[in-house]
Amino acid sequence: MIEATSCGGVVIFRGKILLLYKNYRNRYEGWVLPKGTVEEGETHEETALREVREETGAKGVIIQYVGKSEYSFNVPEDVVEKEVHWYLMMADSYYSKPQREEYFVDSGFYKYHEAYHLLKFPNEKQILEEAYQKYTDLKKAGKWMKPQ
Repeated sequence: MIEATSCGGVVIFRGKILLLYKNYRNRYEGWVLPKGTVEEGETHEETALREVREETGAKGVIIQYVGKSEYSFNVPEDVVEKEVHWYLMMADSYYSKPQREEYFVDSGFYKYHEAYHLLKFPNEKQILEEAYQKYTDLKKAGKWMKPQ
């Protein structure tokens, strides 16, 4: 068994959520949230911010920790047990540019219900629900703003 840790972000700007569309060798992959592997010496927060920036071109600011998702998948020689730590982030604009080297062919900001239905993986839908609830709670309390 191989253990892997990634970090990512639910990035929101003006109520809309940033998604990426991955298409690997013309095989449907689907819409996902930005995330990636922790590099040596990085904190989970640093990884989440770096991966969002690399994969989408968006500048995010962490608002708060959302939680983690866990899943496993098979690779030819083993099974990978993956843990992903997620952060609620605020973007500074609607700008995004998908990272072609990672097979992302499209990106954009979507309304919550659109994003929820576009997302391919159930665990990312669950994280989106949790993050969006945190976002709406902060917004209602007048606390949705960049940390000082």
